[in-house]
Amino acid sequence: MAEFSYQLVEDTAKELYIRALKILPPDVRKALKTASEKETNPTAKEIFKTILANIDVADKEDMLICQDTGLPIYMVKIGSKFSVDGAKVAAALKEGAKRATLEHPFRGSSTHPVTRINPQTSVGEGLPIIYWDFVAENDYLDILMVPKGSGSENMSAMKMFTPADGVAAVKKFVIDTVLESGSNPCPPGVIGVGIGGTADLVSKLAKEATARPIGSHNHDPFFAKMEDDLCEAINSLGFGAMGLGGSVSTLAVHIEWAHTHITQNPVAVNTQCWPARRARAKIYQDGRVEYGF
Repeated sequence: MAEFSYQLVEDTAKELYIRALKILPPDVRKALKTASEKETNPTAKEIFKTILANIDVADKEDMLICQDTGLPIYMVKIGSKFSVDGAKVAAALKEGAKRATLEHPFRGSSTHPVTRINPQTSVGEGLPIIYWDFVAENDYLDILMVPKGSGSENMSAMKMFTPADGVAAVKKFVIDTVLESGSNPCPPGVIGVGIGGTADLVSKLAKEATARPIGSHNHDPFFAKMEDDLCEAINSLGFGAMGLGGSVSTLAVHIEWAHTHITQNPVAVNTQCWPARRARAKIYQDGRVEYGF
């Protein structure tokens, strides 16, 4: 029987990047189909028809869903019953993302922030982005791969509120951010909202929120209701699919939160485009790899 190895992590990281770019998660497919059936605006109906046809072609021809392959993000959860060297995992993830870009091949989007030199590898200084977490009792390595395109990422926003600003100000900030984004993030997608923590943590929470399955809710009833309220409010704005008008402007609003300082309340918004791409793998000590979303 095969055993766990860091080469296996590298191979899995490569496969995850490719899968995320080609295979749309079932919850996203369902949400887009439901949105298409719900939409009444003629222009938006045509856009949804094109979106669904795009998905069908990607499935049948084994093609990328979108040409923007994004920057690679790996959200890693290490089980307490899984022994692993984090540094070697990080190195394997970086090499896997690079191999996916060169061997598939597809466009590498990583570039130097000043010289703009693109190594065409999707990786580089600080890339891939890796989030680490630890889960009690789990006996596997959980890796969620999220490619993040520029159209949606450019619409990110963060603001430091004070407790006196209240919930209404937070909601207004989220709605205003989405409205000002217009067609740029290729709506309707998923709106990720982070609340609390610090300036850096809240941005991470917003990004993690975009990777939740559509249809899921925050475990806290208050934030679960806030998700529904914001989703309804955003869809009432009427900018619709690709910003050309319609009743469906977002597929979902997801909120993640953390406790914060008594004198502050950070809020961040991170938008995901309509494909809401992601791919997951669970790697076990015996070498088994289970793929999913």
